[in-house]
Amino acid sequence: MRALGIALGVLMLITGAIWTFQGLGYLKGSAMTDQSVWAIIGPLLAGLGVALLIVALRRQE
Repeated sequence: MRALGIALGVLMLITGAIWTFQGLGYLKGSAMTDQSVWAIIGPLLAGLGVALLIVALRRQE
């Protein structure tokens, strides 16, 4: 379960970063480009990913 938490946390962090950059208009070529909702959802997802990573890395197996 620890490896699953780490993998999911990293995936959430990367996805959140991509969504943030698309929402802010730094990554072009998507319907999400320059949409402020993704500039809000992205950091929230990335923050949850960081929290999941912290919990997973502190977990004893």
